[in-house]
Amino acid sequence: MNNPSTFRAAVVRNASGPDSIEIIEVPVVEPGPGEVRVAVAAAPVNPTDLGVASGFFHQMGMINQPSHTGLGWDFAGTVAAAGPGVDLAVGTRVAGVVLGFDRDFGTYAEQLVVPAAELAVVPDELGLAAASTVPLSGLSAAQILDLLGDAPAEGNRLLVTGAAGAIGANVIALAPGRGWQVTGLARAEDEQFVRSLGADFRTAAEAGWDAVVDTTSQQAWSLSPVRDGGSFVGVRPNLTPEPERGITVNILMVQSDGPRLGQLLTQAAAGRLPTRVHAVLPLSEAADAHRAMAKGGTRGRYVLEP
Repeated sequence: MNNPSTFRAAVVRNASGPDSIEIIEVPVVEPGPGEVRVAVAAAPVNPTDLGVASGFFHQMGMINQPSHTGLGWDFAGTVAAAGPGVDLAVGTRVAGVVLGFDRDFGTYAEQLVVPAAELAVVPDELGLAAASTVPLSGLSAAQILDLLGDAPAEGNRLLVTGAAGAIGANVIALAPGRGWQVTGLARAEDEQFVRSLGADFRTAAEAGWDAVVDTTSQQAWSLSPVRDGGSFVGVRPNLTPEPERGITVNILMVQSDGPRLGQLLTQAAAGRLPTRVHAVLPLSEAADAHRAMAKGGTRGRYVLEP
């Protein structure tokens, strides 16, 4: 950074798609009690970021920033400064997630001040680009399974839609540990990847599943594949289906959880949780990453490197 009193962050002022993304200078803020300032090394591009940049969440009334809106949710980097009461040493490799839509800047940035309790140390065996893909998708998957609960002794057939996506793949990896017999639903070209996670495979959702986790952006399947008295978990609060036929319906509202993230990073380092990086691009090419992701069909994450 040329100016030690500022750092760069990617934001949108008049959200209208990738062309509205700009890089601005933000004043450096020192961490307060219980906080750390992280030098960001990697920040993945998430589908929600495309929605923020396009103005979708502004139109829904979920964003009301007076000047600009930040982009980015999860990140990995190194501790640059620690506030009082923090025992993380400068230079420690960490990862975390910043939640919420209505904020002035996010993880598409060179630096970030966050509560230390929400961070997790990245194992030495895991690169920072790969680690950055774990917080949002991993915590989402783990908390989806909390909503679903442990599989009953009978009726443990789980269908995961969007199985080749980041959250879906993590659900598939974690669900057997909760007793579920998992089948992934995705496009035919994703069959090898889904099966490599240990799941059976489908390209269409027939009826009769004991439980369905729908990680797709449109939740197009809704409750139709769930048997009477079964369970459904979705990821879109604005598309929550009305319960019917005795089906239990839950919708994910992901929460930060530093200790749990530490467990997920350990699993990722051991190869038990998928981390797929499609390409690493400089922060200055955030708009290009959004355009490429919007085309669809990419398996693995675009990761921005400040």
